Amino acid sequence: MVRASLLALVAGCTWAGAFAQESTVYRCPGKANADGRRSDEYTNLPSAKQAKEMGCRTLEGAPITVIQSSTPRKSSDAKAAESAARASDSKVSPAEQKARDSDAKRIWEEELRKAEEALAQLKKDYNNGEPERRGDEKNYQKYQDRVAEMKTAITRKEAEIEALKREMGRVQ
Repeated sequence: MVRASLLALVAGCTWAGAFAQESTVYRCPGKANADGRRSDEYTNLPSAKQAKEMGCRTLEGAPITVIQSSTPRKSSDAKAAESAARASDSKVSPAEQKARDSDAKRIWEEELRKAEEALAQLKKDYNNGEPERRGDEKNYQKYQDRVAEMKTAITRKEAEIEALKREMGRVQ
C-alpha cells in the first residue's frame, strides 16, 4: 500500500510538476504490517508540532510534488437512509427470535448430552487413575503418559460441559 502510494507520488512528479504546491513533506514511521516489517509513510498533513510528536522528519533536498486528492463526501440524507435500511434489516420479529432461541437451546442441550456421555466414558476408562494396561505399555512410563493424557482429557471435557451450561443459562 505504501509502496503503491510512493510510486503514485513519483509518477505524479513527472506530469503534475506544474501544479505542485510548496508545503513541507514529512517521512513518518509507519505501522508494522503482518510480516512485522515497518514501512515509512509520507505525508504533508500534520503540523510541525504533530509531526514531532509522531516522530516524523522533514524531507529536504529534491523537490517533491504532492498531489492533492479529494474524497467524495456522503450527504447526511444518504447516511440517514443507509442507517435506516441497515436497522430495518437487522430487526427480527419476536416469534422468529423465540424460534431461534429454542433451536439454539435444543442444539446446546444435545451438545451437553453428548459431552456428558463422553465424560462418563472417559471416567470409566480412567478408573480412578488406574486404567487397565494395554499390551503396548510394557514400559511403565508409557502407561503413566497415557494416564496423564486421560486426566487432561477429563479436565478439558469438564470445562466444556461447564461452558455449555453457562451458555444455556445465558439464553434462558
